[in-house]
Amino acid sequence: MRFTDFGSRFREPTGIAVLMEDLASLAGSTNDIMMLGGGNPGKIDAVIDSYRQAAQALIDDHQQFFSSVGRYGEPVGNQRLISALVNLFNERYDWGLSDTNIALTNGSQNAFFLLFNMLAGTAEGTYRRILLPMTPEYIGYRDVAIGDNFFVSRKPLIEETGNHRFKYRIDLDAITIDGDIGALCVSRPTNPTGNVITDDEFDTLDKMALEAGVPLIIDGAYGEPFPDIIHRKVRLKWHPNIILSLSLSKLGLPALRTGILIAAPEVIQVISRMNAVTNLTPGSFGPSLISPLFENGDILTLSQQHIRPFYARKAKRTLQWIDDSFAELPVYAHEAEGAIFLWLWFRDLPITTQELYERLKARGVIVVPGHYFFPGLNIDWQHCHECIRISYAMEDHVVENGIAIIVEEVKKAYNKL
Repeated sequence: MRFTDFGSRFREPTGIAVLMEDLASLAGSTNDIMMLGGGNPGKIDAVIDSYRQAAQALIDDHQQFFSSVGRYGEPVGNQRLISALVNLFNERYDWGLSDTNIALTNGSQNAFFLLFNMLAGTAEGTYRRILLPMTPEYIGYRDVAIGDNFFVSRKPLIEETGNHRFKYRIDLDAITIDGDIGALCVSRPTNPTGNVITDDEFDTLDKMALEAGVPLIIDGAYGEPFPDIIHRKVRLKWHPNIILSLSLSKLGLPALRTGILIAAPEVIQVISRMNAVTNLTPGSFGPSLISPLFENGDILTLSQQHIRPFYARKAKRTLQWIDDSFAELPVYAHEAEGAIFLWLWFRDLPITTQELYERLKARGVIVVPGHYFFPGLNIDWQHCHECIRISYAMEDHVVENGIAIIVEEVKKAYNKL
């Protein structure tokens, strides 16, 4: 069968596809598979109980249940949830939003497919790209572009912050926004590293984007105000040149595939029309289920009292296991400032982390090799092949046992076995 250039791109493995295929193929395995690679959120009983109660209330309301599953919604998304979000953000941040500033999508992955191809690619006789001011960045960005050569990115500055700790910082002197840039994009907190760019870094990027006349996209899938998996105090900022992307996934609802975009009305209008073409409408069940928790503020209580503390405890515990196990090796963990991952740097590792991934997979441990997280970095940088992402969201015994096997294989690699 003959495919188009677009179709042919998916003949080859992609980072996000390999990750999701591994998760799917091993999910039903009878072996003890330690899933430290995926982005599934942890199971938090108090949070799940709240969702079960909300689901039961939705089922018991005949009209609401029927509307959520038996009728097409609007292309812009469920109006009840949109109105609840408008009220939440205006009360909390005084942004002056209206319903024309918010659209829903079928997950944030879908949102970035729409956004990136809206703002980059062929336009008015030029070819525009997405600028990632700092990599590593989210694995799911890499392959959403319809065109080629879609991203341009910059190496980070590496600051060693303590014993076996480091932090990436944006090299602001290396950032230029030329005429071929259609938008800037940063995740905050960053998947895969857990990095949180500072308010000063944010403000500088914001000013640069405004002066260049291009939007600044903020991927807040792990950030404030929900799910609030962020362990340092930062300021959440929005104005019409910022496009803020949020999600229900890391609230513990990844299967509901509900993304949220806050943007200028002209962006929201285009997203709505793209929804109509690609999906007819975003799904309604997730928004119908969760809207009451946004209206009464329970979603913020769950985020602050259950979700954030859960991940803070797990991050601290996992870092202690790593410190104890790697104390005598040149292994560094990125500062755990947010999200649900740890980013490990094996300095001068004699093998690539792709080979390490294969060795670990053979022993039932799934991680993600680091080279997938550097889209648009068109230089040969050894550091890209010395890092892995691991999730600490799974049960403690799974994480601890997985780390023990990682330690064994990394020691073998350093000893060239």
